[in-house]
Amino acid sequence: ISATSGLKSEGHDFIVEVGPRMNFTTAWSTNCVSVLRAAEVAGVHRLERSVRFLVSSAAPLSEEQRAHFISIIHDRMTEMVYDKPLVSFESGITPQPVRWIPVMKDGRKALEEINKEMGLGFDEWDYNYYLNLYRDDLKRDPSDCELFDFAQSNSEHSRHWFFGGKMVIDGVEKDESLFRIVKDTLNKNPNSNSNSVIAFADNSSSIVGAKVPLLLPAYYADSSLQAGKPCYYVEATVNMDLIYTAETHNMPTGVCPFAGAETGTGGRLRDVQSTGTGASYIAGTVGYCVGSLNMPMDRKPYEDASWSYPSNMASPVDILIEGSNGASDYGNKFGEPLICGFTRSFGMRTVGGERREWVKPILFTGGFGQMDAQHRRKSEPEVGMKVVKIGGPAYRIGMGGGAASSRADGERRADLDFNAVQRGDAEMEQKMNRVIRACCELGARNPIVSLHDQGAGGNCNVLKEIMDPVGGRIEIRDVILGDPTMSVLEIWGAEYQENNCALVREEALQMLQEVSERERSQVCCVGTITGDGKCTVVDSRDGSTPVDLPLAQVLGKLPPKTFHSNHAD
Repeated sequence: ISATSGLKSEGHDFIVEVGPRMNFTTAWSTNCVSVLRAAEVAGVHRLERSVRFLVSSAAPLSEEQRAHFISIIHDRMTEMVYDKPLVSFESGITPQPVRWIPVMKDGRKALEEINKEMGLGFDEWDYNYYLNLYRDDLKRDPSDCELFDFAQSNSEHSRHWFFGGKMVIDGVEKDESLFRIVKDTLNKNPNSNSNSVIAFADNSSSIVGAKVPLLLPAYYADSSLQAGKPCYYVEATVNMDLIYTAETHNMPTGVCPFAGAETGTGGRLRDVQSTGTGASYIAGTVGYCVGSLNMPMDRKPYEDASWSYPSNMASPVDILIEGSNGASDYGNKFGEPLICGFTRSFGMRTVGGERREWVKPILFTGGFGQMDAQHRRKSEPEVGMKVVKIGGPAYRIGMGGGAASSRADGERRADLDFNAVQRGDAEMEQKMNRVIRACCELGARNPIVSLHDQGAGGNCNVLKEIMDPVGGRIEIRDVILGDPTMSVLEIWGAEYQENNCALVREEALQMLQEVSERERSQVCCVGTITGDGKCTVVDSRDGSTPVDLPLAQVLGKLPPKTFHSNHAD
């Protein structure tokens, strides 16, 4: 260990040091600090590692060559080049204040301008609906927090407008939506309704399982024992439902394969966790569909090496390699076995000259889980219940993921796409998983009334979902931050990973906090169910209300969108 580096540059050599961004505390640092806290070393709040490269060259490298080398050795999303050795983690970033968009004065033009600036992905329906909402109903200007909120929670990614919309084909409107056609497979199956526990609802599907002998804390069956405290284990027979859930994480995996695939795995694991009022994982499955690999040692006759790909997307072979590494890395660190999967690569021209290829990749991640049958149903929110966040702190990552994955290809912006990709922390998710498992092991005394996983849109989506339709009040400054320079918009809209949202009754809050402390998982109470039918977000620092929305008009049963198609096209 030395205060000075042993690397010395001579001639055309140069030294490059790369490490974490100042405003981004890494998972490695979080785990190191957790170990130090356990060892009663309380004075260390952040501990990071960087890498220094000595680059030797017989001839001087051009600026372009240097930039290319630097782009290879670091991840520009979470890392940066250090021009000189660090003496502080201060970033110098100043949080941006909440802006109010002049819709009452400028009308639709104001919405179009903020849509272009922030990449919100608004379409004609969005412009008309939100203009009417503010101008005619609320009679006020929207905040940038509210419009960013809509772009995520009401995006195609989150709302599935196409599957639930009106389909007009060759000028004739169809009687059923695509969702109705899919859901009818359950309704028309005479055997499924007796076996299906959860279908087309919640975070996963579930079927009736079996009576399973399990080793559980004695307080699961003995109500005289204090819940959550150390005790002996007993064998108990529990009705366990079988869970399966699946999702795709395509755009993030195409833009940043390793991170996109690992956070796709993490998001799917949280879907299992958040089924009912808590569930546990068993094993994972995975699948990849990519374009032509164009590998020199294994060239296929239908591949064309001259084909170009979007500049913001990784190459198909890199997606396959790094995506697989990312998904496996997350599962290994979390502790979930991967039991089966598939891989497909395809790209060719048809007889008519049309190019057919998975230019945008498909990452399919699925997982099996199990759930105590008494935890099948989430309860409705009640006035006075507490809104609690469990898991990791907030970071300026995953900004606009719902909107980014929903934008048409012609609207793509590389900077917005890259900002929309998240970063995973499997160890933190396992800590959160142990908290949920501990709650489930309380049996009938499970303190969780309702549980939702945090996905696209971050807080702005999950907090509205868990209070809907009753309404609640959120104190934005009670959200635990990993980056103190985050603005209100970023705290409200960032899709930081490893976090779930729960409703608990006030009397159960202390027990949940004690369990979370034991498992070294952060927990914070961020709000209260009010019963006014609104989602209200307040900022105690300046007394402002950056978000104040009627849930029925922004999250309830909104008017469907209409989609036109013609066979001739």
